[in-house]
Amino acid sequence: MVTTITILKNKAGIIGGALCVLFFSSCLKEGAEVETYYYGDADEKVLDAYLTLPKAPYDYNFTLPTHTALFAPPVDNDMATLGRVLFYDKNLSSDKKISCASCHKQELAFSDNTDLSTGVAEKRTSRNSIALGSVLNFSAYYGEFGGIPFFWDNRAFRVQDQSRATLGNPSEMNMQMHQVKDVVNKLPYYKPLAKAAFSKESLSEEEILNAIGAFVNSLTNYHTKFDRELDKTGIQFIRTNFNGFTAAENRGKTIYLNRCAICHGENAGRPPKIMANNGLDMDYKDKGVGGASNNAFENAKFKVPTLRNILRTSPYMHDGRFATMEDVLNHYSAGIKNHPNLDSELKLGGVPMKMNFSAQDNADLIAFLNTLSDEQITTDKKFSDPFIK
Repeated sequence: MVTTITILKNKAGIIGGALCVLFFSSCLKEGAEVETYYYGDADEKVLDAYLTLPKAPYDYNFTLPTHTALFAPPVDNDMATLGRVLFYDKNLSSDKKISCASCHKQELAFSDNTDLSTGVAEKRTSRNSIALGSVLNFSAYYGEFGGIPFFWDNRAFRVQDQSRATLGNPSEMNMQMHQVKDVVNKLPYYKPLAKAAFSKESLSEEEILNAIGAFVNSLTNYHTKFDRELDKTGIQFIRTNFNGFTAAENRGKTIYLNRCAICHGENAGRPPKIMANNGLDMDYKDKGVGGASNNAFENAKFKVPTLRNILRTSPYMHDGRFATMEDVLNHYSAGIKNHPNLDSELKLGGVPMKMNFSAQDNADLIAFLNTLSDEQITTDKKFSDPFIK
């Protein structure tokens, strides 16, 4: 007679599973069959009916490149898995047609390919969708302790606060957190995920937000040609030619370091400036940071974006006005307006700077910017839509 032993291996059941193995050790010696379930047999069937998930969670932990000198905070794989499902779930919008991923598409490095995205009831968002794949890692670079704030107007300091505002925005998902909680706790596939992440079947508002935060904070964008070359060369030699770069990529890197890095950062990491006016207009309908802070000196200033995956995340600027990178470079070459709050780095003798990029300069800069494209983010299964069967 063959004995079948079922072992539950998630963090809630691993101890019981270990005791089960110990108790039935004699059976094991006689060739017993062992069925291993991370979520439990019944829970796995529920999950399989709705989602495409691995039998055990993906590992969302990572190590950042040496040149960053940054520590990667540990990620709870169960929370990140729960957050992944929440991120893609259209049930969390008032018309059940919009998810976080609707405006942050994986194939576009978690950006959107339109100037203003479409939210619930076909409403248009007020600003361009910021690419989640534009930074090395959210938990390492964003946050309330000296990190980059969220949104184009820098009004939030945690993923949780950003998520709450997005979920509740009438033009985006139009759901208050108590409504989100009610929906989540009625959907059967969240019970196994909640048990694995929090050892209970229902979730609070804060637990839902923390799970979304765990998923977003696990996004990484350092599998790039630039990072590999910088790690080999050393951050102290960033201004030397990289052996693995083409001539055009090295020329573009030199232009970038001399003309762009003062705002966007030398190693494509945290920008030295968190806000700036870059002379798009003389008169702005959108007050940007000033609209959130009520500080006139911050009117028409917006987040200085990070540039990883920049060539995958068009259109550009807070309103998505520039369709191509060539349009962006042409603006800095000859189109900067003399707004009263124009950043000092974009002035020369009190008037707007003209960078006068040549066609070759543009081509070289674009060649360099392409080295900032992460080779895994757009296809990595652990960041993909779990509702696709």
